[in-house]
Amino acid sequence: MSRTLDDVNVAGQRVLLRADLNVPVQDGRVADATRLERLMPTIRELSEKGAKVIVLSHFDRPKGIFVPELSLKPVAEALGRILGKPVAFAADCVGAEAENAVAGLNNGDVLVLENTRFHAGEEANDPAFAAALAKLGDIFVNDAFSAAHRAHASTEGVAKHLPSFAGRLMQAELHALEAALGNPQRPVAAIVAGSKVSTKLELLNNLVTKVDILVIGGAMANTFLAAQGYNVGKSLQEADLHATALEILKTAAAKGCEILLPQDVVVAEKFEAGAPTQVVKVNAIPANAMALDVGPATVDAFIKRLPEIKTIIWNGPLGAFETKPFDASTNTLASAIAQATKEGKVISVGGGGDTVSALKLAGVHHDLTYLSSAGGAFLEWMEGKILPGVEVLSKGFSNLG
Repeated sequence: MSRTLDDVNVAGQRVLLRADLNVPVQDGRVADATRLERLMPTIRELSEKGAKVIVLSHFDRPKGIFVPELSLKPVAEALGRILGKPVAFAADCVGAEAENAVAGLNNGDVLVLENTRFHAGEEANDPAFAAALAKLGDIFVNDAFSAAHRAHASTEGVAKHLPSFAGRLMQAELHALEAALGNPQRPVAAIVAGSKVSTKLELLNNLVTKVDILVIGGAMANTFLAAQGYNVGKSLQEADLHATALEILKTAAAKGCEILLPQDVVVAEKFEAGAPTQVVKVNAIPANAMALDVGPATVDAFIKRLPEIKTIIWNGPLGAFETKPFDASTNTLASAIAQATKEGKVISVGGGGDTVSALKLAGVHHDLTYLSSAGGAFLEWMEGKILPGVEVLSKGFSNLG
């Protein structure tokens, strides 16, 4: 496990804090401050303990050049409003501008540096750029698990120059993922859904070796059904992945992983809000219809299994949740899992962009044990990949020559 803030005295220290300030901004204002709010425990703790807090982050994809619309200035202002105290801003993240801003800090002050991706050295993980960032701090704290799958200068390179620690958000994320897949309470069930098998092949191949039950939903379930010979009508599916789907089923059987596919589905002739729908068994999908959600019998069958399950990992909504009524199965299952979690019967960890959105719409995003907003990093962890931004924290500063 990486070292945390419990392992360092930050008083009077210049702390380079890698955060994820890559939030939606519309008309110069932050539209969704969830990521900023989740940073508060780390920023407040560092500030209250007398650190000089210097926040690093990327924002969008300016591709190594200065793009005024992609400045972090409005995000810094929003951070200050949430923090309830002034947050300074420097118009660059390295060089004289940044150095002067850092030199002007008092203990407890918070400074946001400009978008690291305005420099090509960030995404290239250029050693000279990483060294220029490191020059601004005495300690490096990474609280951006959502960017930890990228070996960039501000996530991985800088940690080679300074004593490095996990922030509270990173610590919580790693703890939750360890509880979900590293050393979980068994039996473990994973819910994997979404539109395409192709985007989650590595995830499926890893999970069938790690979990006891794998629930497959969403349009990707159509590919598995079609591979087994079911006629899925006009449903979205990947015909070129039928052999792959059958291979995953074969591997799961060999590893003792039970796979649950839909028994029934909600179909419609058109994919639009309020379209006429019907519930049919998977062996009776009309030729002119498409499956847009799993059916109630499928959800009920899994809910009946909940009492035997100790840990649940969820990635992907069961249906086309953005369009009613195809959110029904996701909402029903989410409510059941949330209730079991609140009663202390199950550890539940969810993650991925669509998963977070779906669980928010279901009104249960605060009720799971942990909900990761990390997206790509969450998926890569679940795929069993090493995340450079996490690995460098556990290796530690002592690895430098």
